[in-house]
Amino acid sequence: MRFDSLSLHARLLQAVRDAGYSKPTPIQAQAIPPILAGRDVFGCAQTGTGKTAAFVLPMVQRLAAAESPRGPRAIRALVLSPTRELATQISDEVATFGAPFGLERAVVFGGVSAMPQRRALRRGVDVLVATPGRLEDLMRERAIDLRRVEMVVLDEADRMLDQGFLPAVRRILATVPRERQTLLFSATMPEEIRALGRSLQRNAVEVKVTPEATPAEKVEQEVLFVARQDKRGLLLHLLEDPAVTRALVFTRTRRGADRVAKHLEGKVHVDAIHGDRSQSQRERALSGFRRGTTRVLVATDVAARGIQVDGISHVINFELPDDSESYVHRIGRTGRMATSGVALSLCDSDERDLLARIERLMRQRIPVRSDHPFAAGARAAMPARPARPARRGTNGGARPSRPAPDWARRQAR
Repeated sequence: MRFDSLSLHARLLQAVRDAGYSKPTPIQAQAIPPILAGRDVFGCAQTGTGKTAAFVLPMVQRLAAAESPRGPRAIRALVLSPTRELATQISDEVATFGAPFGLERAVVFGGVSAMPQRRALRRGVDVLVATPGRLEDLMRERAIDLRRVEMVVLDEADRMLDQGFLPAVRRILATVPRERQTLLFSATMPEEIRALGRSLQRNAVEVKVTPEATPAEKVEQEVLFVARQDKRGLLLHLLEDPAVTRALVFTRTRRGADRVAKHLEGKVHVDAIHGDRSQSQRERALSGFRRGTTRVLVATDVAARGIQVDGISHVINFELPDDSESYVHRIGRTGRMATSGVALSLCDSDERDLLARIERLMRQRIPVRSDHPFAAGARAAMPARPARPARRGTNGGARPSRPAPDWARRQAR
């Protein structure tokens, strides 16, 4: 399939070609037509498969085709994002594809002065990309008017609708016209979040191009068992491999990210990104990582859903996430679009339950790499990983067993 078969405007097709896109990804091919037709869409696809363009392209076309309200330029499309980085990247795509039609956009998020954002809003915008916290601040100041919004997008909807963001999302949507088009996109969508999403949409078209919570096929995953005290040594050993050209290293906490980055200083070009760093520090860290002057970026999960950097060869989970779905978003930073990548997870004895939850979510076992210099210490610190016995099929042949329940796996360990 080609983009010109999706009923996109000629100027939009030219912008797509200028951006270097040759043909639509599956999520784009399936989501763009119903969005153009005005339907609510619930899109679920793996990270790195072009979800942003899947809603930005038809959004731009619908806004450009519609008659603009009389008077000052009004916000007609609202995109909510959980992180500053993701909001910025969505705004950049809106700028790229909206420029041929004269559409104006603004992005608002916390951590920086609100004055430039207020000025942009006063000038008038067609598309507003925002994080919920700063958007609510501006709403309380009466610096923003959402009464003419025609389209709402929740990107990374599973996080936007969890208990942390849900109250703010509900308050924001209460100020938006009920007669609107609502689009939800995410890489994962648990059933309870899906139910909440349905309450916000009307007769939505569900587009799911791959099994939920299944990482991109081009990401090679491995787990390395290691004693906790040996993790830093193993990380440095892995980074000595020349194949690791650009690595994103994840920790669970902000303090942990700083400690790992400090340990690597002087050995590799490294920087850190997390919520305690100022917006300018985060932007400098990302800029260096994109340019390649920073080879290793140590991050918390704030970056898992907000970093879109080409050429990340490796994602290394220095610590496994408490939230299993965050694993999917983390490793989705590599193996994006047509490229391949490697995801390595360092697992100590206290993280075995976290690993088991991740494997159940993905419905697969992660292969173990045992040929590393700290494997012996790991074997001394934890029992061997239990093997799953084969079950006999009705025809007498062996077949893989289903994952054991939590209690059974803990007992086996």
